[in-house]
Amino acid sequence: MRHAPADEYRARLSARRATHARLSRIDERLSYTRLAVFAIAILLVLAAWRGWAAPWWTALPSVSFILLVVKHDGIVRARDAAARAIAFYDRGLARIEDRWAGSGEGGERFRDPSHLYSNDLDMFGPASLFELLSIARTRAGEDTLAAWLLAPANRDEILARQRAADDLTSRLDLREALSLAGSDVRAAVHSQALVAWAEAPASLDKTWLRPAATLLTIAAIATAALWIATGNSAPFIALVMMEIVFSLPLRERIMKALHGADGAARDLDVLAVVLARLERETFAADRLISLQQQLMSSRTRRVRAARAEDARTSFPASASIHRLHWLVELHDWQHNAIFAALAAPLLWGTHVAMAIEAWRRAHGRHVGEWLRICGEFEALASLSAYRYEHPDDPFPDIVYTTSRQAMLEGTRLGHPLIPAARMVRNDVCLHGADLLASPNLQSSEGGSGPRSPALLVVSGSNMSGKSTLLRTVGINAVLAFAGAPVRAERLRISPLRVGGTLRIQDSLQEGRSRFYAEISRIRELADLAAGPVPVLFLLDELLHGTNSHDRAVGAAGVLRVLLDRRSIGLITTHDLALTTVAGTLGSRASNVHFDDRFEAGEIAFDYVMKPGPVTRSNAIALMRAVGLDVQE
Repeated sequence: MRHAPADEYRARLSARRATHARLSRIDERLSYTRLAVFAIAILLVLAAWRGWAAPWWTALPSVSFILLVVKHDGIVRARDAAARAIAFYDRGLARIEDRWAGSGEGGERFRDPSHLYSNDLDMFGPASLFELLSIARTRAGEDTLAAWLLAPANRDEILARQRAADDLTSRLDLREALSLAGSDVRAAVHSQALVAWAEAPASLDKTWLRPAATLLTIAAIATAALWIATGNSAPFIALVMMEIVFSLPLRERIMKALHGADGAARDLDVLAVVLARLERETFAADRLISLQQQLMSSRTRRVRAARAEDARTSFPASASIHRLHWLVELHDWQHNAIFAALAAPLLWGTHVAMAIEAWRRAHGRHVGEWLRICGEFEALASLSAYRYEHPDDPFPDIVYTTSRQAMLEGTRLGHPLIPAARMVRNDVCLHGADLLASPNLQSSEGGSGPRSPALLVVSGSNMSGKSTLLRTVGINAVLAFAGAPVRAERLRISPLRVGGTLRIQDSLQEGRSRFYAEISRIRELADLAAGPVPVLFLLDELLHGTNSHDRAVGAAGVLRVLLDRRSIGLITTHDLALTTVAGTLGSRASNVHFDDRFEAGEIAFDYVMKPGPVTRSNAIALMRAVGLDVQE
């Protein structure tokens, strides 16, 4: 029987912490051992120079040092992987326990005040839906997930994502492996910049450069050995001067090649992990199989290109990226002052730069495709992580009614960004205009009975939960259309476009009032509703920036236009006079409300939606509760 997600996370967290502690101890011992071996090597070099020992004795500590470097590098990598696994399970537990806000990537760069619902429904930023969902390690993965949240997919695409996320849900080892990629500091390379680097023309493309550099390096080793054996340094010094003459004109291009790869390799290193898992996993979902086939197709094209160019064998994408990472690691060795002194006469940086340029020539044209495949896989992994950690959240039913009727039937809808201990669930049922049937017929496809309204007019006192209800409906619709599970017992929803006015603000820079910004957004929604897909509108405190008469007339007109165009939605108001708008719209609208009560001098709310309009206001009582002397 599968453990509960929290229990499984805690068990793995304990194991990863033990592994990290063990590897940290080994790391410390190897560091001291490397230092000791290096000191012995220096002593033997001095002894050989003085004639106290045979020169070949220096080979033993040199080989030992190289082996220790390789072993130490593996230990450091494993230790860092354990640290990232610890962070992965720590954050997973935080999500399960509703203490995740501020612990992840909020996707601030995706914020767009002009978007129809992004700001209104807390898509991005601290404590946002993006922060809750995303486990992506690359910008490509974040870009893909953000795009899914910002634009509803069609039904076939949604179902494909659902099946893929379902296939990935139980693959906890896979998600942990993806989390191990990359450095502790999130890679800062933009996908566009990465592709531009990969596809840029080679700067070290002369065919004679590499053979010339190889000959100079061999000569440097030979003259250095001669110096140690005979004490004659003249040939070595002359050779170094030749290397300077060779390298100086190339210095700018060499440094550009080396430093250009540093940033790109960080994102590509993460890409290698994702692509490696795609290359060897066996999937059941069509979307995951398709991604795998696209990757193999890319590899086939790469083999053909390699044969056409130089008949070299092409490696899988992950192995190719690992090779670039290794080249960057070789360059990083030069940051050690002692090693840099030994590497300079070997033209170490020159050889690494030429190898990086050769890598770009062979693989650069495929980086854009790798990014796209990786981004989609990471976005699907994010949805699967949410589903694993919230097993009670189901996938919604995306339905098409034969009458093209807009509908939303939510049972026990909750807000995923509100901690479970404070979240209150409500049922919401909306059905839009039936274009092909009489309004007195069935309420939804396959059902019968009283017709549900297309509009809910939500009234209530301040802080009673009106705006939260709108956000709850909206954010679950966004999750549904992204292919994710929803916070509900059940949700049936037809394809819709979502838009709201919950966080409309005035703008001094643009010289517009809050009221003007609101009616501009409503105009956008009305225009959108005239299209082929109905709109789910969420209008908070509708037209509250104008007088009561204009507000009542304007609200009735706006809502009639939206409903005539098959839209469904909710509006809120604390103005009791506006609740009468439901009566002017007939059976297409219903009043619901949230109420409150005073307990021990404090106002209390139950956040449960009730039928009918609210009959009283708490504004005066609330002002008195904070100490204002208000007389009726």
